[in-house]
Amino acid sequence: MNQAVIVFDETISTIAFAAGKLQEALASRNIIAAYAPLDAITELSEPIRIVLASTVEVRAESGISSGPSLSPQGFAIRMERGNGYTLCWVTGADPVGAMYGGLEVADAVNTGRNIEDIGNKICNPHIPNRGIKFNIPLDARTPSYSDNGDAAQHNIEEMWSLDFWREFLDDMALYRYNALSLWNLHPFPSMVQVPEYPEIALNDVKKTTIPIRARLGGTEMSTASTLASLETVREMTITEKVSFWREVMLHAKKRGIDVYIITWNIFTYGTEGNRYGITCDQNNEITIDYFRASVRCLLETYPLLSGIGVTAGENMLHNQPQLNEEWLWRTYGEGVMDVKRKDPERKIRFIHRAHQSALSTIDKAFSNYTDTFDFSYKYSLAHMYSSVHPPFIYQTNGYKELQGGFLNELPAGKKTWLTVRDDDYYYFRWGDPEFVRQYILNMPSNEKLAGFYMGPDGIVWGREFISTEPDSPRQTIIKKRWYGFMLWGRLSYDPTVPDTHFEKQLGFRFPETPSRTLFEAWATASKILPLVTTFHWEENHLDFQWYPEACYSHPGIAKGFHTVQHFIDDAPMPESGLVSIPDYCEKIIESSFISGKSPSRVAQDLNNYADRTLGLIEEIYTATDKELRLTIGDLRAMSYLGRYYASKILGAVQLCLYQKTGELSHQMQAVKHLQAASQHWGIYAAQTASQYIPQYLTRQGYDIVDVTALQAEVDRDITIALQQKV
Repeated sequence: MNQAVIVFDETISTIAFAAGKLQEALASRNIIAAYAPLDAITELSEPIRIVLASTVEVRAESGISSGPSLSPQGFAIRMERGNGYTLCWVTGADPVGAMYGGLEVADAVNTGRNIEDIGNKICNPHIPNRGIKFNIPLDARTPSYSDNGDAAQHNIEEMWSLDFWREFLDDMALYRYNALSLWNLHPFPSMVQVPEYPEIALNDVKKTTIPIRARLGGTEMSTASTLASLETVREMTITEKVSFWREVMLHAKKRGIDVYIITWNIFTYGTEGNRYGITCDQNNEITIDYFRASVRCLLETYPLLSGIGVTAGENMLHNQPQLNEEWLWRTYGEGVMDVKRKDPERKIRFIHRAHQSALSTIDKAFSNYTDTFDFSYKYSLAHMYSSVHPPFIYQTNGYKELQGGFLNELPAGKKTWLTVRDDDYYYFRWGDPEFVRQYILNMPSNEKLAGFYMGPDGIVWGREFISTEPDSPRQTIIKKRWYGFMLWGRLSYDPTVPDTHFEKQLGFRFPETPSRTLFEAWATASKILPLVTTFHWEENHLDFQWYPEACYSHPGIAKGFHTVQHFIDDAPMPESGLVSIPDYCEKIIESSFISGKSPSRVAQDLNNYADRTLGLIEEIYTATDKELRLTIGDLRAMSYLGRYYASKILGAVQLCLYQKTGELSHQMQAVKHLQAASQHWGIYAAQTASQYIPQYLTRQGYDIVDVTALQAEVDRDITIALQQKV
């Protein structure tokens, strides 16, 4: 058995994490790796020697006075070959860069490369901040924006588990994420005891035993009824809660991850019945003082908290942005400044969402902020899995609730984060590296980009709870959807990582299957829903308006199930190059030139993606590995969902032609396509039900979303076509 040594400073936790992963990788290749301190470099005897260190340490130990140009989090790998040994220098611009470099070497070993064949490399992060948006259900008394869904209720207790956060943060670091944003409507009572308002602090962790009937804007997320039906899921004093979150933030720091708290406003959940006079009234001076004190206390209690973020909504004065921003400055802004006045060296990044407000108004209100001040923009609205080039941030005239000219109107010297919302995939495992690569490369340049954080509002990325074959403990979402998380993290750090790397990762994960076949099948199936959502975009751009895994939306304030008529009426995303069904039909009737991708071509592409995926997974359908088998099941389900949408679009085209011409042949063709769509849906629903249980979804109303039960709605499309009269 070969011998190796990993040389590093064991007191630096980020580097020690990479060393552990590297040791595991070498062991899988029958190479025993020992540890040694940096000052032992000249005494090594092992044939394989790997040094992990920051630039300063490497220069001190090696005598090298200069090295490669590295930006923060960057790393360099330099190979040396001597008499009977190979020396791999992994030099980070900082400990985080050294960690990423060590993980790079571990990846190479895991995917079959020998240390001596790794080669020299210099790598700097393409996007400096690569984050997760995590709506955190702290307690039924201090809910997040997603608590009126099953995912949040199943995960409240997990939010107070160090085992969960250690696993989650380790995986974030493994995939090169370095920012965790925790979003909550009003987190303070569950996280701090404010000296001026001590009775507000909440002991224990509780959830409600009755359904939550909240409004979309976050109101009624906690009510007298839900508070009357609480059960304790974990006993903790507020002192123990503070210790818990300090430990979480310390572990994040050890993995090179900055933690941010981001809120919506004005919510005062957790203060019900208080004797202080705290209310949601925006003009209440007691409330203003309470929020300022809470922000100050939060930052003083958690010195490792990297920053704080705010939303000028969803419960503030409507059409009064100046008053709203004055309130936010007096509370959050002054609360942060209180801390900085006491400790001028403390770095506190402030993130202000450009939501229900305007850049100029925000900039004026926060003009006295003395540290990093960023904005945040909802880049693809609620659907990141649509176009790889969402046009809205570049548009002069704005789009829907998004401010026009946003990028060009950023105040001088300011940058923006991109909120990248995944309200597309609540069940299935997604993975298309080329989509990710193009999406990342199309983001604004770092001159104006601070970074991004991705995540949903419709569910919580805690542990999964819907599998019909659950692991014990149940998988974290980041573990279940490891491939997609890896793609977004790795490619946002370095978009030049080739597809062959990810193919090899699949081979390492699933050695029983041909990795190229699985890679192609996964990438192809993952092209289906982005195309569908880009095509079926207008008035479906928000989470409650469109959920593509079920062809569904909120039945009370949106459309419920999206019928064939909705597919006729709703146009594609602007600047997508896709042609709407009515425009296409007009061109057909006129026998005129069609510019752009037609609905028929969209349907053809969807069918091609589905057919190719099904053909590829047929080669590996006998998989015995549980995770591989379930992954193939996801790909099969996505394929039949693609066939469903293809047939539905073709049926919509024919129905539209019938509506415009009155020719019965078009009506009969519409019925034929919609009957085929029904058959595809039946197979899709059966495959989905074999792996997942239905669930209440935060943004889809008060009924369980069950794709099997939706078969009746699918079949109603046939009736709509049959009963259509012109």
